[in-house]
Amino acid sequence: MNEKLSNTKLDVLFFIKKTKLLKSGEASICMRITVNSERAEIMIKRSVDPKKWNQVKGCATANDHAGRELNNFIEVYRTKVFKIFRQLEMDGREITARAISDIMQGKEDPEKPKTLVEIFSKHNEDVHSLVGVDYAEVTAKKFDTSLLRLTEFLSCKYNVEDITIAEVNNQFVKNYDLFLKTHCGCHHNSALKHLKNLKKIIRIAMANGWVQKDPFFGIPFIEQETHVEFLTKEELSTLINMEFKIPQHNQVRDIFTFCCYTGLAFADVKTLQPKHLKTDNDGQLWIRKPRQKTGVMCNIPLIPQAVSLIEKYKNHPHCVLRGVVLPVFSNICMNDYLRDIAKLCGFEKPLTCHIARHTAATVVFLANKMSMDNVAKILGHKSTKMTQRYAKVLDCSIKRDLKNVARAMSF
Repeated sequence: MNEKLSNTKLDVLFFIKKTKLLKSGEASICMRITVNSERAEIMIKRSVDPKKWNQVKGCATANDHAGRELNNFIEVYRTKVFKIFRQLEMDGREITARAISDIMQGKEDPEKPKTLVEIFSKHNEDVHSLVGVDYAEVTAKKFDTSLLRLTEFLSCKYNVEDITIAEVNNQFVKNYDLFLKTHCGCHHNSALKHLKNLKKIIRIAMANGWVQKDPFFGIPFIEQETHVEFLTKEELSTLINMEFKIPQHNQVRDIFTFCCYTGLAFADVKTLQPKHLKTDNDGQLWIRKPRQKTGVMCNIPLIPQAVSLIEKYKNHPHCVLRGVVLPVFSNICMNDYLRDIAKLCGFEKPLTCHIARHTAATVVFLANKMSMDNVAKILGHKSTKMTQRYAKVLDCSIKRDLKNVARAMSF
């Protein structure tokens, strides 16, 4: 007996294994499920005298009570297979012989399809368990934030806590993108990061056969060009030479300028320890430290100004107590103090911890003719493609190249 639904061919066959008889002389009955030529077999925990079995029809030949009961049992099994087949089809899940077999044996509940938040939550649990191995803590937190945004969307848009993974379609993705940009106030690139995290969950669902169609099909992921903010050489000089009345302002300024000298991100300068400082055979002091965000190793030679700041805070109580190189406040406190510092210095642009990294890449490294490859290594970039965006914003490099053009055009 076979049935064809949604271009998927299902065949169910019952047969006995005559070569492996039981002690009673009877043969065990086996059910074979075939879906589009893929097979899975299940022992139905029934046996029969081989002489009382019709191998062609897949049923008992005896018309007595025991024979009729056995054939009824076989039909119940057959009916259950087709019921599971239809349920999988209704849920939009991949229909395979193995999937039907697992459900028949109680390994999976056909009435309970996988849900979006359930899969996302399990993914995040796995990511957290691999922090320090395959993922950084900051990456795990970003997935948590994406899940939070998604649950907010489900609540606001659909008034539900969760939906089946099969309900995530193309329009759902577009609605979620709109929600991120309007309700959550995300810029295009920020919204894109949440969508990419959702797409990863969809890929997991597709790989497991929980969903067949990709809801992201036809939706492009194009990042918008962002403006890289950094301090000019003059502004950096003003900041370095400014003396503040409040000690915390001087301390935060020193941390900021250290990041300008090294290109370290906030998470990396906060966790910088003496073990990350290495001296080479020429007496040059280096920072060798994997980035918190990506795990890529940073190799940063320290200029004298950076070394002086390390020496300045070597015996600071915070550094001694926590075994770190510099006394770094929390990210919130750092940014609060930096806002004050920007006003005191007369800067119109805002100061944040990340601007220090941008300043290092542009004004400190690239503007002083450091090669793109070396800047990428210092910043811990996986490729120079990530570093090239800093080179685009340097007016001084444009002027330098233009002078070469002018010399070449002098006839």
